[in-house]
Amino acid sequence: MSKITSEIEKLVSPILEEMQLELVDIEFIKEGREWFLRVYIDTPEGDIDIDQCALVSEKLSEKLDETDPIEQNYFLDVSSPGAERPLKKDSDFQKALGQFVYIKTYEPVNGMKEFEGYLTAYDENGLELDVKVKTRKVAVKIEKEKIAFARLAIDFSA
Repeated sequence: MSKITSEIEKLVSPILEEMQLELVDIEFIKEGREWFLRVYIDTPEGDIDIDQCALVSEKLSEKLDETDPIEQNYFLDVSSPGAERPLKKDSDFQKALGQFVYIKTYEPVNGMKEFEGYLTAYDENGLELDVKVKTRKVAVKIEKEKIAFARLAIDFSA
């Protein structure tokens, strides 16, 4: 986590706690010539609405104006993580059990670095996916330290 995103997390966390919302992710990225501060939030049930996002944006904007932690100009975007929500915390993976996910690894596992399948198990050591290989399902175990990126995915074959 960068210095800026950790500062933003400190600012937004009390706001989210007060509203009983959860922080999914924070990004501070440059796209073209513009900088964007994106804060992804959700409810524990996964049903955040636009009014909640707008209220968090308004309250966070006030805090950002007070503390001014970012030197350059940027656009603030507070939104839902969407259908392909990233999986970062242990609790994210636990909630995703039984769901279709996309996993990218730092190094090959069984000769591959990208997997899509149903998350069947998760613990402190890693996870297990049921992945479709041609016409059969195969269980793939991936160690936690090999996971580069994980998110929910949409199963178009279902």
